[in-house]
Amino acid sequence: MPIKENREYRSMELRAAEQTEEKQYIVDGYATTFDSPYELFRDGKYIVMEQVDRHAFDEAYTEDTIFQYDHSGMVYARTRNKTLSLETNDHGLKVTADLSSTEASRGVWDAINKGLIDRMSFAFTVSGDRYEEEEQDNGDIIITRTITKIGRLYDVSAVSFPANEQTSISARSHLDGEIKRLEAERLHVQKIKEERSALMEQISRIMEVKSND
Repeated sequence: MPIKENREYRSMELRAAEQTEEKQYIVDGYATTFDSPYELFRDGKYIVMEQVDRHAFDEAYTEDTIFQYDHSGMVYARTRNKTLSLETNDHGLKVTADLSSTEASRGVWDAINKGLIDRMSFAFTVSGDRYEEEEQDNGDIIITRTITKIGRLYDVSAVSFPANEQTSISARSHLDGEIKRLEAERLHVQKIKEERSALMEQISRIMEVKSND
């Protein structure tokens, strides 16, 4: 799957919708759920979690989001001609695609209906996020990233294999930078504590010598 720079990718389930008497070629799924943390990756003692705020899509550009296979090639549906619809609800961002337009899109629907393809990946940019850090009793550090604002939703794609299951190379690189920043801050604070402790010990020794005099 071609991974484009400056875009993040996540994977979710995709399924063929139930058919009525008149056969339709509809697939649906959730591009993301809201306010529901999921693990992105682990790096040593760091565990990176992520969640999407329920208002993250309020100002997102979705006027020309497309439905593809593996983020490339033909366009099988798109919001601009209303064959692809996006709807936010209490659960998350629901995606519904009508794949009846062409023989190729109906072939994709057939593969989804038979369970040969059951995952969806979507490409997006982030305009706003925040981080929270929590240290566990066992020494693990949980970093929770909350995406507060999506800039643009480029595409939703049926995929054979999701991009690194949960996270893309670009997202991992960005979050690795956050981990390095937090580690640097932690080392700086630890150094200050050690220097302060050494100074207090030195003062204590001086006071002890003076009292003995």
